[in-house]
Amino acid sequence: MSRTTHRTRRHDLGDFLRRRRESLTPAAAGLPGGGRRRTPGLRRDEVAVLANMSAVYYERLEQGRGPQPSATMLSSLARALQLNDDERGHLYRLAGQAAPPAPEPAGYVDPSLLAVLQAAAATAPGFISDELGTVVAQNSLNIALFGEFAGRPGWQANLIWLWFTSAEWRRTLEPESQHEQTGRAYVADLRAITGGRDHDPRAAALVADLRAASADFAGLWDRHEVSVLHCATKRVEHREAGRLDLDCSVTLSPLSRQRMLLLHPVPGTGTDERLARLAATLSGPVAALRR
Repeated sequence: MSRTTHRTRRHDLGDFLRRRRESLTPAAAGLPGGGRRRTPGLRRDEVAVLANMSAVYYERLEQGRGPQPSATMLSSLARALQLNDDERGHLYRLAGQAAPPAPEPAGYVDPSLLAVLQAAAATAPGFISDELGTVVAQNSLNIALFGEFAGRPGWQANLIWLWFTSAEWRRTLEPESQHEQTGRAYVADLRAITGGRDHDPRAAALVADLRAASADFAGLWDRHEVSVLHCATKRVEHREAGRLDLDCSVTLSPLSRQRMLLLHPVPGTGTDERLARLAATLSGPVAALRR
């Protein structure tokens, strides 16, 4: 980053903090509103108290003279100024950092991904997972092929956990010749994800538990390979439908960071017909299940 760009960002950071401070009333911040005020918003010293930092430090940030704030300081400022998710992300970017993802409510399923998952349910097995790989919704064809695991306790709904702790799951998902490639892809993707989730206890716990449970995972993790997940063609042997050759696509929601994975029949393999026969045997409406 050039010196000019750095100065511009420091100025913009200070300006953003000042304008958010001036827009937040004492009542909204839970502070007494008595006394004469030159503006209806908070004073600098009040923001400093709310953010658990010195008034001098905060003043220097607003004036574009302060040091680059740490992720902890930015989190405190976002909380003190009651920033929404968009404002919070903007604050981190102005400070030259990536904003950690906002926590999602328990059981949350991205509605835009869910609509597509349901629409494709008759022809394409699919599921939705959070960024760490924990499945939050499946459609009926996916359950018919792989079992119902959305909503399982602990890490039992997490795809990476299942891959490295269940040989039966690996055999169900794809041929053994692809296992090494898939394992490396899972770990490299998790490296990329956790790199953008500083101070996230859930991400740290998943990595720690996987290292303890799987020597294979620990060895791959120590390679420090980083790559966004790419989904390869899969071959599934199903006891009723027979052999299914499936292409894979991954869609990432820019709003929730949840992912939808859909499996599409490979043309010319007869998989589309076998999937259609399997779908016809499913009772009830084709729908997605929520955790």
